[in-house]
Amino acid sequence: MFDKILIANRGEIALRVIRACREMGIGSVAVHSTADTDAMHVRMADESVCIGPPPGTDSYLSIPAIIAACEITGAQAIHPGYGFLSENASFVQVIEDHNLTFIGPTAEHIRTMGDKITAKDTMKALGVPCVPGSEGGVPTLKDAKRIGEEIGYPVIIKATAGGGGKGMKVAQTAADMESAFRTARAEGKSNFGNDEVYIEKYLTTPRHIEIQVFGDGKGRAVHLGERDCSLQRRHQKVFEEAPGPSISPAERERIGKTCADAVAKINYIGAGTIEFLYENGEFYFIEMNTRLQVEHPVTEAIFGVDLVREQILVAAGQDMSFQQEDLKINGHAIEVRINAEKLPNFSPCPGKITQYHAPGGLGVRMDSALYDGYSIPPYYDSLIGKLIVHGRDRPEALARLNRALGELIVDGIDTTVPLFHALLQEPDVLAGDYNIHWLEHWLETNLNTDT
Repeated sequence: MFDKILIANRGEIALRVIRACREMGIGSVAVHSTADTDAMHVRMADESVCIGPPPGTDSYLSIPAIIAACEITGAQAIHPGYGFLSENASFVQVIEDHNLTFIGPTAEHIRTMGDKITAKDTMKALGVPCVPGSEGGVPTLKDAKRIGEEIGYPVIIKATAGGGGKGMKVAQTAADMESAFRTARAEGKSNFGNDEVYIEKYLTTPRHIEIQVFGDGKGRAVHLGERDCSLQRRHQKVFEEAPGPSISPAERERIGKTCADAVAKINYIGAGTIEFLYENGEFYFIEMNTRLQVEHPVTEAIFGVDLVREQILVAAGQDMSFQQEDLKINGHAIEVRINAEKLPNFSPCPGKITQYHAPGGLGVRMDSALYDGYSIPPYYDSLIGKLIVHGRDRPEALARLNRALGELIVDGIDTTVPLFHALLQEPDVLAGDYNIHWLEHWLETNLNTDT
């Protein structure tokens, strides 16, 4: 087992990893920019190293600085959290070249799943159902129009290297294809340095269902059920729950086993999430995230496992602490993402926290790096906390979420908490009857400055 782990991240996810290290008796090293000198993850870690100025490119994305921090502190392994370098295959290769351990999958697996076309081809070969679409990249507008006619409109054009909703355009009809095709390519080029695109059938009312998988790198893997992440704004998740209210036990077993078998065949190591669009009882693969997800706590809540601990175990060459038959769902869990944003426009709202009080009580977990007097820097993602609740069933979890939101105090800045108060009054949300377009439509007509 490792003696010391460096966490190449910040905020609540860095704290999450530090806590797992502490419970396992492993030393922790926090890295930070000059803007994060007073951040909670720096205070909580056993050691800390400043790795550069505020811009992420000069600190949290600086591979030489992170490697140097390992050498200075004697850390033997690096946990990337999510975001930043967590899915950077070159980073993993550098870590291995320096005889360090990356707590996550191999560079090859990250590279394969990071390219959406290669990922789709790989999953199709492994028996995972995929959305009908182009075979590989689509080089010309003529090809795009031909494929659109073959699979039928509407279609969605996606940048091969895209993510976060960038480089994705829908063509409802053939008349829309030229504009959508050119825009998707341009966004892919400007945001990711790659203008290659591919085309898929656009599902009109799907849910976003993702399967949590975990492998030991030795040909064994399990699934930990699904999460429903259908409430999204601009392709960004805001409300996640497990198990999915629309998934039957038979469907869960079928798609879960398919996913676990697939990652076992490629000797995948660590946590991963296989994401699907789900419509009319069918699952369609869209991508695989080769890292820990922001919403992993809802899975931990219903299965009673510590996914970060398991990541560390298998990275150290040990076996997972559970097998598939050990994993039984207990109750229901929901997570809402609390952002430092001003409604109704969701504009970033950094600033000083004048008062902070985390909700508590049975079945309530608050993952956050906030504290009284903390100044949220303007340089990073606006996520400042995740409120997770667990109940015996979905109605109890919803009631607990409503109660916990009422207890949460974050003064000094604007947050997205009012959004969740409003959503919990909606019959569709209470019934679990929504798809990936529901929230966008709701926001257009319901969200105003009085929310």
